[in-house]
Amino acid sequence: MSVSKKLIIDIARLDDGGERYAGELDATALDLVLGDDLVVPASNLAYDLMVEQIGEELLVRGRADMEINCVCSRCAKTFQQHVEDPAIFTAYSLSEDPEFMDLTDELREAMILIFPPYPVCGENCRGLCAQCGANLNNVVCKCKPEGADARWGALDGLKL
Repeated sequence: MSVSKKLIIDIARLDDGGERYAGELDATALDLVLGDDLVVPASNLAYDLMVEQIGEELLVRGRADMEINCVCSRCAKTFQQHVEDPAIFTAYSLSEDPEFMDLTDELREAMILIFPPYPVCGENCRGLCAQCGANLNNVVCKCKPEGADARWGALDGLKL
């Protein structure tokens, strides 16, 4: 599969039944680093799309996936995760009669929307101790749990 920096559709070339587009987009060209290092691309974005023109609309269906490096939001461990959008389905108006349609930004947006907002290395991740910072997945912390804020104690007796 060839790696490209953009996915450009030549609308005049589309057959009656549509055309299949499959390949990879260069992850660095997609600018998927979102201001922090919690989620960083580890592979190119692979896509498999069916594109067809129906009247005045361009219909795009298919899937896209990639590997990402994440930092666990609980324990700060780095891990790799597979993210996939198995059901890309978008329609674009062709009322301005364009010759070409660039789908690069749409694929970028589809991937960003499925990135985990708070990546977790595993369901059972216990995170870090709030007092000493020890990774609770690796060690048994000897810190005593902090008591609840006394200012909220009056609400404990509230009957609803």
